[in-house]
Amino acid sequence: MRGRSVVVTGAAGGIGAVLARRFAEEGARVALLDRDEAGARARAAELEAAGADALALGCDVTAEEDCRAALAAVSERFGGVDVLVNNAGITHLGLFRDTDVEVLRRVMEVNFFGAVNCTKVALPSLLERRGRIVVLSSVAGFAPLASRTGYSASKHALHGFFESLRAEHRRDGLRVTMVCPSFVDTAIADRALGPDGRTAPREARTGVRGAVPPEQVAEAIFAATGRGRRLLAVPRPARAYYWMTRLAPSLYERLMARRTLG
Repeated sequence: MRGRSVVVTGAAGGIGAVLARRFAEEGARVALLDRDEAGARARAAELEAAGADALALGCDVTAEEDCRAALAAVSERFGGVDVLVNNAGITHLGLFRDTDVEVLRRVMEVNFFGAVNCTKVALPSLLERRGRIVVLSSVAGFAPLASRTGYSASKHALHGFFESLRAEHRRDGLRVTMVCPSFVDTAIADRALGPDGRTAPREARTGVRGAVPPEQVAEAIFAATGRGRRLLAVPRPARAYYWMTRLAPSLYERLMARRTLG
C-alpha cells in the first residue's frame, strides 16, 4: 500500500477510523471523509503525528456536491484514488409497522446513495489506476434483520449495485470487496434512528450482545483487500450465518428474531 491513495468515508470513528490508521501504517496516503469534520481532522492529526500523509475533509455523502468537492481535493493532493472505502452508514431501530417511511428513506440515502455518490465521482480515477472499492455491507446484506428493515434493505441494495458494477468493469481491472460484518462495537447504535426519526431510546437498542471490536474487523478488511477477496464475512460466526441463510433459512430467521426481538 506504500504510496497508494486511499479514501475512507465515515472515518471520524469506528471501523472507518481504525481502517484509515491501518492503511496509513502500511504507508498509504489516506483521505478521511466524514460529516463530522472536526472528528476527521482529529483522526488525521493523529496519523500525521505518527508520520503519515493524511487529509481530513468534511463531506456529507448524501450530497453529490460534497462528494465532488471532497474527491477533487483528494485528487489535487494525492493525484487520484487507488482504494475507495465506502464505510459511512447509519442504522435505525423499530418494527416497520411503527416506523415512518422517511426514516427508511434517510437510511437508504446514507448507506446506499452515499456510497453511490462517492463511487460515481471516484470511478474514473479508480478505472485509470485499476483500483479497488471496499464496501461496508453487513450480515444484514445477505440475511434478514428484524427491527431494521430499512437498514437491511440498504445493505442488500449495496450488493446488487456493486456486484453489478464489478461485472460491468470486469475487463477494466476494477476490483470490489464486499464486507459483511456481524455486530461491531461502534457508536452506530448510539445514533440509531427511532421509528419517528429521532434518536432511538437507549432501552430500544437491542441485539448487540457479542459485538466485536472495530480493530478486529478492520484488520480482516485490510487483509482481504490485499488478497483481492470478493466477499468477506467477519468474524467467524458471520461466515456461519452466510451458509445458514442458504442451507437453513427458516432456522436462521427464528434464531435472528429471538436475538433481535427478544
